[in-house]
Amino acid sequence: MNNIKVLLFDDNIRIRESLSILFNATRGFEFCGAYADNMQVVELVELHQPNVVLMDIDLPGINGIEAVRRIRKTNTELPILMLTVFDDDEKIFGAICAGASGYMLKNKSLDQLIDAVREVSLGGAPMTPSIAKRVLELFQKQNKFETADDFNLSPREKDVLGHLVKGNSYKMIADELQIGYDTVHSHIKKIYKKLHVNSMTEAVAKALKNRLT
Repeated sequence: MNNIKVLLFDDNIRIRESLSILFNATRGFEFCGAYADNMQVVELVELHQPNVVLMDIDLPGINGIEAVRRIRKTNTELPILMLTVFDDDEKIFGAICAGASGYMLKNKSLDQLIDAVREVSLGGAPMTPSIAKRVLELFQKQNKFETADDFNLSPREKDVLGHLVKGNSYKMIADELQIGYDTVHSHIKKIYKKLHVNSMTEAVAKALKNRLT
């Protein structure tokens, strides 16, 4: 199995240095770059071809949420994990709506971060438990709901979406539904298109908001 290539955007030099050491010293990972700003985020993603992007929110020039939006315009599948100190509703909601694949707080242990990066690389949507609870509360407060029929989801697509909401990875969904990994990937691409979203986290958020599962 190939190493998971990690690209970091964070203006804290200590974090850049420590995560560089961490990922280069951890079997199965490769640290391919670290940058203090997002001014050339799309070009740098294209240059390094990472498997996972770690993105801080409070960055000079272009903040992390806007950087996610820019990446999503050209790459809808690259896992982007927010790694931040912010746990307020506005930042969480903004990151998810921009297309972030997961949301972790910087106060978590290095082992938890490694697990989160591995999970998101496999198609999961890792979130710090307190953040996951806030996300659910945010969308439960929404008063406007659409029906699943409005999105023309097939029964199988609803099954797959239900597993995404549970936080299952592509492999877990394939095993649970007894279908191939590539079939799961095909269903998810169709789900994204029908829901008009660009990431797993957006799909889960929309499913929760519109009670699709």
